[in-house]
Amino acid sequence: MDINKYKVHYDSSFSFKNYPSSENKKSKNDDIKNNIIPKLTDELHTLHLKLHAAEENGILVVLQALDAAGKDEVISYIFSNLSAQGLKTTSFGKPNETERKHDYLWRFHEGLPERGQIGILNRSYYEDVLAPRIHDLVEAKETPDSAEEKNIWHTRYRQINDYERYLTENGFIVIKFFFNMTYEEQRNRLIERMTNPEKNWEFSFNDVKERQYWDDYQAIFKEMLEETSTEHSPWYVLPADDEWHTRQIVTEVMIDTIKQLKPEFPTISDEDKADLDKALDMLKNEK
Repeated sequence: MDINKYKVHYDSSFSFKNYPSSENKKSKNDDIKNNIIPKLTDELHTLHLKLHAAEENGILVVLQALDAAGKDEVISYIFSNLSAQGLKTTSFGKPNETERKHDYLWRFHEGLPERGQIGILNRSYYEDVLAPRIHDLVEAKETPDSAEEKNIWHTRYRQINDYERYLTENGFIVIKFFFNMTYEEQRNRLIERMTNPEKNWEFSFNDVKERQYWDDYQAIFKEMLEETSTEHSPWYVLPADDEWHTRQIVTEVMIDTIKQLKPEFPTISDEDKADLDKALDMLKNEK
């Protein structure tokens, strides 16, 4: 699979025409689920163990989408197969009173991984260039004074790019996945949530209300992807209508990312090796 075709290149303009929401892979769901994904997750699991053992780099994974696009399923079917000790998943809702008293990036520090971990943000600081803009929720005190910026949103794009560069330069790779789903596909998935008793708990009436802003969201997504896909922290736009194909792409991107870091299991010193051999002899000679 050529994962680069899903990457938003930092030096070119963005158009959704170049990133389809479907590649007609639904017919291959069973094959991907039963034959391809298990092998890929095994490979990812081994690489993740090396990453965790080496404790040199961390990886921050950003999952961004409208509701029902498949973020939770990627976590359930892909990332849940990894070692729990080296995995951190954080979901963010609307900021609470304490969080609103800080800068908009403050609350996301809790979701950052340690070295050796993969940290997953199920929604992220990118929410702060989306919903507040759609619903005009930004307070005057949050608006920058600088006349050099076009508006607060371009200021935040710059701040986010700087933040992700800071993380990258300190050994924490930022990989971002945008789930590109059609209006009709979201409708079908929301209906499934409402009509399937086992999925009723996932439904929120607000998901339906937000559909009236669909075109506004798409316009902002286009701008966001163009402004914040950088050489150091790229966006990958996923054909989210094809759910299992999307999960395969995420897994392959993660494998490629960790391979580039070249993590290895640590080797022990001669002194530790002597202690290990001594302890091994003690165990073997126990009565």
